[in-house]
Amino acid sequence: MKALYLGTYDRASPRNTQVVSCLRRAGVDVVERHRQVWGRHNWSPGLGSLARLARAELALARVDPGDADVLVVGYPGHADMVAAKRVAAGRPVVFNPLVSLRDTLIDDRGVVSRRSLRAAALRSLDRRAFRGADLVVADTRAHAAYFQDAFGLASERVAVALVGAEDSLFHPAETKPAGFHVLFVGKLIPLHGLETILAAARLVPEVRFVVVGEGQLASLLAHPPPNVEHVPWLDYRGLPDAYRRAGCALGVFGTGAKAARVIPNKVFQALACARPVITADTAAARELLADGENALLVPAGDPRALASAIRRMVEDSGLANRIGDAGRRTYEMQASESVLGARWRSLLEGALRA
Repeated sequence: MKALYLGTYDRASPRNTQVVSCLRRAGVDVVERHRQVWGRHNWSPGLGSLARLARAELALARVDPGDADVLVVGYPGHADMVAAKRVAAGRPVVFNPLVSLRDTLIDDRGVVSRRSLRAAALRSLDRRAFRGADLVVADTRAHAAYFQDAFGLASERVAVALVGAEDSLFHPAETKPAGFHVLFVGKLIPLHGLETILAAARLVPEVRFVVVGEGQLASLLAHPPPNVEHVPWLDYRGLPDAYRRAGCALGVFGTGAKAARVIPNKVFQALACARPVITADTAAARELLADGENALLVPAGDPRALASAIRRMVEDSGLANRIGDAGRRTYEMQASESVLGARWRSLLEGALRA
């Protein structure tokens, strides 16, 4: 089978790199046709970015699909669907969206006013992208249900494949870390619950926190608690060692609806490195994790509960090690590249049959 991975997708996003890696591992010949538009701040395009996007879409529409059997539009590829349908010329088009633009920019982050022309354009772009795909692949069952409801999609047009991590990079260390610190990695956006993390840090001043990321809520770190170190940027290939050095890793703690539908990259990366995870107790998290078994789950937006879970990890190294090891086993069984490669291949084969 040959797949054409097409679009202006973010080449730095694990959702794209990991899917391509999984497909190749499963024996799928993946050819990438990419046009660069988005950078590290890929959700805030100005006029220059819009002009680059227009030029990119014209170039993508002229791509020769060759002998590809199926097209995959990568994340964020919402603007690429018109070009993809033209290039496909009857071949199935599989959309790997990860998010809805409306859900992300209007409802969750609030960076676009609900009644603005920009919001109307985003809603239209969202609707055309999701409805134009032959198959939409969500990252959780909770997200799949949202996509079905929000865009009126039939159940057979939506499937689920977990995010996972890149096996070659994210794997356990030979020895457990000597010290203990809490690691958070991610964009500083409402979904992640940075306020909750900082409030929890103040409740356990004896525990060191490392916050890696930049974004919308970076001002909250202008004067962080003394036990919080802020690292604005870390090269992707440096992430595995950052996880392996951590005593535990944090997931998401936002109280918005979107936060309850996602299991972010950081959770899979920490599981793959056998580091214990603490994250919010949500419908999506429960699809993969069980409290006290392969993670500690706490109420979203509750800094006291988060601080208590961190203190448990610090005081009981046996608990931390058991949860970390169980998380690694969960990753191997449900989110490793071999498992997800087989899943993605079966989805593309199903799209072809349909």
